[in-house]
Amino acid sequence: MPVVEAAELSRTFGRVRKVYNLALAARTEAWARQERVNYNQTSALLTAWQKTEELAFLGEVSSVPLQQTLRHLQSAFTSFFAKRARYPRFKSRKKSRRSAEYTSSAFRYRDGKLTPAKMSGPLDIVWSRPLPEGTVPSTVTVSQDGAGRWFVSLLCEDPTVVPLAATDAAVGVDVGLDHLLTLSTGEKIANPRHERRDRTRLAKAQRSLARKAKGDGVNGRKARTRVARIHARITDRRRDHLHKLTTRLVRENQTIVIEDLTVRNMVKNRRLARAIGDAAWAQFRNMLEYKSAWYGREVIAVDRFFPSSELCSACGTLAERMPLNVRTWTCDNCGTTHDRDVNAANNLLAAGPAVSVCGAGVRPQRRTPGGQSATKQKTPRREP
Repeated sequence: MPVVEAAELSRTFGRVRKVYNLALAARTEAWARQERVNYNQTSALLTAWQKTEELAFLGEVSSVPLQQTLRHLQSAFTSFFAKRARYPRFKSRKKSRRSAEYTSSAFRYRDGKLTPAKMSGPLDIVWSRPLPEGTVPSTVTVSQDGAGRWFVSLLCEDPTVVPLAATDAAVGVDVGLDHLLTLSTGEKIANPRHERRDRTRLAKAQRSLARKAKGDGVNGRKARTRVARIHARITDRRRDHLHKLTTRLVRENQTIVIEDLTVRNMVKNRRLARAIGDAAWAQFRNMLEYKSAWYGREVIAVDRFFPSSELCSACGTLAERMPLNVRTWTCDNCGTTHDRDVNAANNLLAAGPAVSVCGAGVRPQRRTPGGQSATKQKTPRREP
């Protein structure tokens, strides 16, 4: 990106971060006094800040990104009060992603050229793909990641995204670490382990960064950028792989049954946290759900306590507790030999219709020697 554009956008990023942190500090102080400050009050505070001599520099950039960051802060507090997220944290100049969001009143898009408000000219953009014909972006987000790469994201309605033709195909999907996905058809998709492939390079770059003096030295910035680029490479490969898998599953199946895993709790296991994070199960589910909504497919999540691995998919007998190192087992009742993961995928597929009809998870029960019912609990798979 040209130096002038980079400087103008960096100035906007700095103002956005400053406003976010000021608003968060004001709301935190009010929270300590048992008071609540909403978006309208922080918007009034922004107007007052711009009139002061100390913060007059906020008026050097478009006011729209500043207002948008206040809306993002309001959304963060809404999620916090709904217990969906932690308390909002202050943005860091070094660690936080730098971004600015422009609504339709704060940018001009003509003939494939994008000009944000208070910019000297159109941005020099290398388009990854053209916008759908006849569409006009409603929101533009300009950002820069830790690796120094610039991105422009345009939000618009795509008339080419229409529901696919209905089909009777359905599939159960069991996620794991040895194999990323196991389908009820018997197909197993290997786990690429993107982070493990670059672990040596990443460790070397992190050791180099650790030896640098703290602060804003040139060598320190270069070392941080090298680490960020390796992380970006890992993230990009992982995202690309998941996009291809989820698109394929959505195109081939009308109904996709998965397990409702609590990844947030599972990564608390120190032995598995790194492998689970690299597998990105939550990102896989998120992609699957929004693509299914786009194309008229259905994703069904079966209760996480459903004993999919221990339940015989042939006769329905529930086996005793099964160690994670047991990958194949034989049913004591019908004598069927199961692959643990394929059996789990088949059980998920069978349980899916009941979940869809009842709107709740499915928990088959077994009888204990004492006559009381008990439920087998699903445990995370160990990385081999």
